[in-house]
Amino acid sequence: MRVLPVLLTAVPLPLFATPRGRAFFSTDSIDGLLFILLSLVMILLIVAIFLKVRTNIMRSKNTTRPPVSDTTKFNEYISTLSSKSIDAYLTLKEKKQHKGNNALKGMLLLLLAGGVYSLPASAQQIDAKPSSLLQETGIITTLILLLIPIVTGVILMAVKVSGLIRRRTRERNLEEATVFADYLTQPNDPVIEEALERRKKALAYHLHNSELAGNADAEDTRGLVGNINIHTGLSVVAQKQRARPRPAVDPELSKLVMWYLGCAAFWLLFGTTVGEYVGIKFVSPDVDHLSWLSFGRLRPVHTNAVFWGWASLGMLGLGYYVVPRVSNVPLASLNQGRWSLILINAAVILGSVSLMAGINNAGGEYREYIWPIQLLFGIGLVITLYNFINTIAVRTTKEIYISNWYIVAALMFALVISVVAYVPWWQDGLGETIVQGYYMHQGVGMWFMLFTLGIVYYFLPQQLNKPIYSYSLGILAFWAQILFYTLIGTHHFVFSAIPWWLQTVAIVGSVGMIIPVAAGTTNFIMTFRNGWYKIASSYTLPFFLVGIIFYFTGSLQGTAEAFRSTNLIWHFTDFTVAHSHLTMYGIISFFLWAGIYAVVPRLSGKEAPQITVGAHFWLALIGLLFYTIPLMYGSTLKGIMWMQEKPFIESVIMMAPYWLWRAIGGSLMWLSHLFFAYNLYKMILGDDTTDVKGAAIEKLNQSYSEIASTL
Repeated sequence: MRVLPVLLTAVPLPLFATPRGRAFFSTDSIDGLLFILLSLVMILLIVAIFLKVRTNIMRSKNTTRPPVSDTTKFNEYISTLSSKSIDAYLTLKEKKQHKGNNALKGMLLLLLAGGVYSLPASAQQIDAKPSSLLQETGIITTLILLLIPIVTGVILMAVKVSGLIRRRTRERNLEEATVFADYLTQPNDPVIEEALERRKKALAYHLHNSELAGNADAEDTRGLVGNINIHTGLSVVAQKQRARPRPAVDPELSKLVMWYLGCAAFWLLFGTTVGEYVGIKFVSPDVDHLSWLSFGRLRPVHTNAVFWGWASLGMLGLGYYVVPRVSNVPLASLNQGRWSLILINAAVILGSVSLMAGINNAGGEYREYIWPIQLLFGIGLVITLYNFINTIAVRTTKEIYISNWYIVAALMFALVISVVAYVPWWQDGLGETIVQGYYMHQGVGMWFMLFTLGIVYYFLPQQLNKPIYSYSLGILAFWAQILFYTLIGTHHFVFSAIPWWLQTVAIVGSVGMIIPVAAGTTNFIMTFRNGWYKIASSYTLPFFLVGIIFYFTGSLQGTAEAFRSTNLIWHFTDFTVAHSHLTMYGIISFFLWAGIYAVVPRLSGKEAPQITVGAHFWLALIGLLFYTIPLMYGSTLKGIMWMQEKPFIESVIMMAPYWLWRAIGGSLMWLSHLFFAYNLYKMILGDDTTDVKGAAIEKLNQSYSEIASTL
């Protein structure tokens, strides 16, 4: 029966058992060793199944007959050729008459170096049930030691098999491209010539955006719209414009944006690895005895790394793409962008080391960095703000698009709240408490949320290929958030010694936040109108949709927490931890991932594998739910126990199974970040796969150049 807690971790059911004795994950407990053993067995089985699938694929490829001429497939290739490729082919086809058919065919073969086949990946769940012998610690330890080299060997074998399959796939693509080259080099084939000409004409056709327009005044015989020809728009907001063709992105700006996003991904992995370790400490408090790895030091390392490293750099990287894009001008200064990147990275590096060494500000949550380190971060923001304002000032569009409103305002508020938090003039007694509430909540709402919403207002309409539903709703949400969010910081200190009226103002401001949240959510959801079908064929829109859902639910949950009746139950419990992850992770991170998946392929021309993007999405979402829901439920019970004046230690014991689910959910979230890092690598530095459709034309160019050089 002692293995029951281990098996329960594999199914999404609440754990109500009260743990006794040693911690579950303690390295000297049988339960902990059983968990490690089962994990290794699961890895071994999954890799074995993976090897089986891959070897079957290799066997099928080796037994498949060589590719033959498939006119239907070749016509599909021709229908996707670019105009430039068609012109090159037609030109070289004429010159081929003088140079010979063999040389032309030789040109076609060098193009086809990669693969066009995607390999299905499948895995099945294998249940492992330990026998009675596994109750012995020595036997479990021996099995673990035996399994470690076996698992390592199987993983290495899987890597080798994957390499062989990729090599064989390239060979098959080369064979198919050779057949395609033979097809293209058929002398005077009118079918090919006609197909190419049709494709060229199709590529040359463009819409002028006036096909459905007219010169007559608008009429409304039913009287549904008033003064349609008199009032063309609201005077206080800019009118929406039609989408314009996006110009090519400056290669240097592309590099800058990808450097920001790459550094952000590094800090995401670093910060959440620390957070994963901190979460494990809840179920195994004695896992280490090093001062640098103590909970009190690692917890701020985790929060500050993901705040100032991952989220801030990710937002700024996307901002460096959005601001010049919607201003329709180049970025004012690339060098200033590089300096900002260097300063912010230096702040997070120095801050992480100093916190682990025990050097901190001792001022409050999220401002643990000492002021010289936070000053580096502030200088980086000042440089960025100056850079963005100079870019927007020379814009070629009349209006300032709403994304720039949000982004510039976020930078301004971040600087203001940092100055308020670190200047020592009002940091005594209750003043410090009030400042802490202001800083902590403004950092979330007026820096992260405001900046990220500006990113969404650009990328969501772009991905849906339609304008934002309502510019006016966006303006309403913008000013309402500035009005109400700046008042709500002290709702973290309800029933404290700060003035009662100040607590009430914070509660009223929290209720007022319903206005910008409802306006923003309505705007985003209505932008999806008539475009829901696009979610099935997009890997960015699901991230946006999840972010929108958590934007509404998580924000209104914050309003619910502000009331005195609910605050009495939830405050100082893990409910606050669950709420912060529901918002910072469910909103900010999902929106950032959506923007990154939207912009990086445009900059690099490379896509991430669809299966790993899906793995990232589902592991992150499921992990977040496993993390937050048990914590919210357990924390509610904990608060009720406090109100019933139960002994404090009873509430700690009661929370143990919910902390276990916290560790499980955090582990899934951390695993999703590995997939994200891999996806980002594939989008930035990954190998290009050979496109059989365009390979023949490229081969023609190479071969003709060789012939011309010999003449």
